[in-house]
Amino acid sequence: MVFDEELILTRETNATIIPEGTEQVLPAGTRASISQALGGTVTIRTDSGLFRLASKDWDALGAAAAAELAAANSQAEAEADISAEPFSEAIVWEAMKQCFDPEIPVNIVDLGLIYDLSIAEPDAEGRHAIAVKMTLTAQGCGMGPVIADDARQRIEALPAVSSAEVEIVWEPAWTPHMISGAGRAKLGLE
Repeated sequence: MVFDEELILTRETNATIIPEGTEQVLPAGTRASISQALGGTVTIRTDSGLFRLASKDWDALGAAAAAELAAANSQAEAEADISAEPFSEAIVWEAMKQCFDPEIPVNIVDLGLIYDLSIAEPDAEGRHAIAVKMTLTAQGCGMGPVIADDARQRIEALPAVSSAEVEIVWEPAWTPHMISGAGRAKLGLE
């Protein structure tokens, strides 16, 4: 499994610095190891810190690693496919469960980051506008806009959704007590 081995970036690639949230180009030859691969993104650890790679850049990790990551991601997406289900609030929540904090292997719903979900009445085409209020585990985390955009994209991919807005809020302040039972179990807190 690619998680257990050191990888060398085969080409220059764009990555998002964690937790800063800004883009940086990592040079070819950078040593890296995968610390998390969830929700269609990969978190790698390098000598310079943690970085997030989008799926379009997995090939920089080498052909074998990219193939293994793509296969695992395809399987996870197939297991989580909700696109054929009738529209409901539950499928919006399921879509958000495909978004992960790049440092914590628990989805944003089970982390307790989603504070509010509003679904507008359907428009003339039967599609809904969605509004979400979410927070982060720490104020000042630069990854907030990246995670919020992940959630927005997952929601907007639902056939019955016309648009989604994901707003980051700070009240009430997040605490670990907001993690769901499933999230606590995943983190070994129960």
